[in-house]
Amino acid sequence: MQSIRIGVIAGEASGDILGGHFLAEVRKRLPDCTFEGIGGPHMQAAGLSSWFDMERLSVMGLIDPLKRLPELLSIRKNLKRRWIDNPPDLFVGIDAPDFNLNIERTLRKAGIPTAHLVSPTIWAWRSGRLKTIEQAADAVLCLFPFEPDVYQGSQVAAHFVGHPMAQVLEALPEPAAIRGKIALDEKAPVIALLPGSRAREIQMLLPIYLEALAPFENEYQFVIPASNGANRALIETLVANHSSAAKVIAGNSRELLKVAQAAVVTSGTATFEAALIGCPMIIAYRMSPVSWFVISRMIKTPFAGLPNILMQKAVVPELIQDKLTVDSLRVAFKQLLNEDALAQQGRCFDEIRGQFSLDFGSACADVLLTLARKK
Repeated sequence: MQSIRIGVIAGEASGDILGGHFLAEVRKRLPDCTFEGIGGPHMQAAGLSSWFDMERLSVMGLIDPLKRLPELLSIRKNLKRRWIDNPPDLFVGIDAPDFNLNIERTLRKAGIPTAHLVSPTIWAWRSGRLKTIEQAADAVLCLFPFEPDVYQGSQVAAHFVGHPMAQVLEALPEPAAIRGKIALDEKAPVIALLPGSRAREIQMLLPIYLEALAPFENEYQFVIPASNGANRALIETLVANHSSAAKVIAGNSRELLKVAQAAVVTSGTATFEAALIGCPMIIAYRMSPVSWFVISRMIKTPFAGLPNILMQKAVVPELIQDKLTVDSLRVAFKQLLNEDALAQQGRCFDEIRGQFSLDFGSACADVLLTLARKK
């Protein structure tokens, strides 16, 4: 196949990591290909010419995007004009659906093949976005094996391409090296507490975790990773206020999960990481009553945690919203450490790991280069 040009946009760090994997694989197969658009250090290392700083697209919440709306609209208009005037062989939008799907729809109307990497969570909520995706993308590359089923009957070709996290976690150091690195007690079994990365989550969840597990501090070593300096200061304050012996460490949450006997984890990506690593867990999460009132009426899936969604059954205990109390978490923790419960989770986690045996970069390149050839 002759050299090709691929337009690609990633709007945040997680998308940059995904993009770096598949761009490197495409470059391996087609050394003369060119990549242009927006991306961060991983994509640029794979050869991307980034026209704008990726951080300009990294906006969160409700207020920040509104403040930045004129700039975002200007960037999007500029990108559309460049690619309409000089069409690439393929355009790939990586996540950031509110930004990328609009560009994909415009370019697709102009006859440019388009793909979207990371399926929007239409299986969980906002299912009406399927119509938008149909108009925007020739193909959707799905990270989870249950997602292509959502697109059955639509005009979108959905492909399961695996998840690079599975390969990343396989490369973690051995437990002995991890214990030395983060200075853990060699004898006491480790329990990981992951109360989230946002200050509000930590303030709401960690006091419940600490109070519920206080009776077990003589048997276990509780360890809490902090994602940044501000979170570490907050966590250390809460630990001191509860007279807890829990140890606070800087980052290394994945390494911690590898050496932990069990974990208490907020819902989110950390539950997926824990399952791939094989760390038994309890999912414990709570949000403000107002947020829960809105979110609970939009969610379609019966489960909050990815391990349960992947297995389509309650493999991992979920204590969500009003079900999360000091007493309920204490009871769930006792039950989790039962040998039968640990064994059951272990077997299910083995099955989950088996679902992600695909090489992510290679699977993405297979789909995307086939789509480019059809031009």
